[in-house]
Amino acid sequence: MRKNPRSSQRSPVGCKASRRDAFGLLAGGGLAALTAGSAQAQPRPPNIVMIYADDLGWADVGFNGRKEWDTPNLDRLASQGTRFTRWYTGAVVCAPSRGCLLSGKYTIHNGVFTNGDDLAKSEVLIPAALKRHGYATSLVGKWHRGTLPDGGFTHPIDRGFDETFGFLDAQHAWEHFPKYLWRGKEKETVSRYTADMFSDEGIKFINKNKSRPFFLYLAYIESHYYIEAPDEDVKLYAGKFEEKDPAHPVNARYAAMIHRMDTGIGRVLKAIDDAGLADNTIVVFASDQGATFEKGNQGSSNFHDSNRPFRGQKRSLEEGGIRVPGLVRWPGKVPAGRVSHDVIHMTDLLPTFVAAAGGKVEPAWKVDGVNVLDSLTGKSSPPERTLFWEWTNEGGRMYAAMRGDFKLLDISGSQFLYNVAKDPGERRTILQEYPEIHKRLAAELTAWKATSVKR
Repeated sequence: MRKNPRSSQRSPVGCKASRRDAFGLLAGGGLAALTAGSAQAQPRPPNIVMIYADDLGWADVGFNGRKEWDTPNLDRLASQGTRFTRWYTGAVVCAPSRGCLLSGKYTIHNGVFTNGDDLAKSEVLIPAALKRHGYATSLVGKWHRGTLPDGGFTHPIDRGFDETFGFLDAQHAWEHFPKYLWRGKEKETVSRYTADMFSDEGIKFINKNKSRPFFLYLAYIESHYYIEAPDEDVKLYAGKFEEKDPAHPVNARYAAMIHRMDTGIGRVLKAIDDAGLADNTIVVFASDQGATFEKGNQGSSNFHDSNRPFRGQKRSLEEGGIRVPGLVRWPGKVPAGRVSHDVIHMTDLLPTFVAAAGGKVEPAWKVDGVNVLDSLTGKSSPPERTLFWEWTNEGGRMYAAMRGDFKLLDISGSQFLYNVAKDPGERRTILQEYPEIHKRLAAELTAWKATSVKR
């Protein structure tokens, strides 16, 4: 049975009452917040493993209530660390969401508005920022390059990654049984399931860099279509779900894809533990955006109601598009078994990782995210601020501004105001009840839009 949107704090989406009026402070926070690193100096900075899923819905994982299939390794990760109920991605399609993560900047400031855009060479990305602190860096999985204004593109090797293995562009990044992948700048023939290969490569990188700090960006392509998985995993779920065509059990395959990714993640976590690195390794798990109901998904996310209890999907700024699963493990630093309702944005990870490494974000980088290390470790909540999103491509025209529990959603000029703590399904607009909040968020959104870089 679906949980009541007004469920208690113990619900996966429940949010505790605000500790103070979310509109008591001005938006922003300035560069002082970005440069005030909260990590204490230590002989060796922590390793950082960023695990990124693709089109994985809020309700596709056991720790957010999924019962129809198993994600035991992610559930164990949640028990060993902190689960964040309000973790937000920076954008709602693949390249922009990755651009926000890697640059620490909104789409309108890093220039990646669409899947066809690429990050400008002037942008300082997470791997380059961490290399300044002696980190070995690796990208395993999906890069999703776009095109620069001059017609070229940037390779991850040229953006701070020491080594890479996986997909470079979007053209094949939905193939779970690809014929080739890229190792650095060389094409390599392959024949196995991507989640298995990516997990293996991540483990190799971890074992190779035991003696130095490392950053592993492990970008799986589950549960992005194609909807396909190894036969042994599909057999685990065959017959458990209604199928439009039993000869092509896409609903079973969808479950099998996530199960296989979870198995790979478990092997990566075991490698960290076996190497004796767990206590000094930050592991973050999230998704690039919510699940999709597009044609290529073949109705599987729709059947499984992957974004429940939210409305919306990929390519939508409703909660189903932007609120994603979020976990952080760092034994002894991040509280185990804790559930946090702090609002975390994907742009926060660059300044947070740099702070954990003992560094500071440089003002010239002009990042939008803030250092939330104290939130991850349970010491304090992030500063009060207004967060923003835009999706103005492929026929869409949506903007959103959120401060605390209040979210303004603008769809083609029509505006709606929601309290996403009390109404996570965004069913009841309260715009007329809170005219001052509406006025403030609308003004902030207008001002934010005016800061956009040229397309």
